[in-house]
Amino acid sequence: MTPSDRSWASSPGTRASMRANRSRDTKPEIALRRAVHALGLRYRVAARPLADLRRTADLVFTRQKVAVFLDGCFWHGCEEHHTRPSANAPYWSEKVRRNRDRDQDTTARLTEAGWLVLRYWEHEDPTEAALEVEAAVKARRLVAPGETVKRPASRPQVES
Repeated sequence: MTPSDRSWASSPGTRASMRANRSRDTKPEIALRRAVHALGLRYRVAARPLADLRRTADLVFTRQKVAVFLDGCFWHGCEEHHTRPSANAPYWSEKVRRNRDRDQDTTARLTEAGWLVLRYWEHEDPTEAALEVEAAVKARRLVAPGETVKRPASRPQVES
């Protein structure tokens, strides 16, 4: 076995299964995006809120500076649903700890840069989460004192 053939996985089957996991467009993420879209909100998907930070949010509202993350129960250590694997347990517990530390760091950096960070677990109701996202985005649409709002030019009336 060459060094490049070695893997963190406990078996070839485990490796294949883990490599098949998606980093975006998961069922819970799509459900949340559909619910947010149905409320009339438009957003960027899997985008970097800050160009110099190599981390992406699941939904990004750039003008309002709102970043939404949908965390998977296994990968981010949900207190309610996280299961600890029996095979290679030390690796996985360390992996989840690093993910949680990175989540905290990401939230802190974005907050420091003026962003509102919303985090949801994959098991949460997407409709309820979408309503919270809508309220947050609308609240951040309010104009600050001294700011002006560009209004779209009115369309000329067409006589029929």
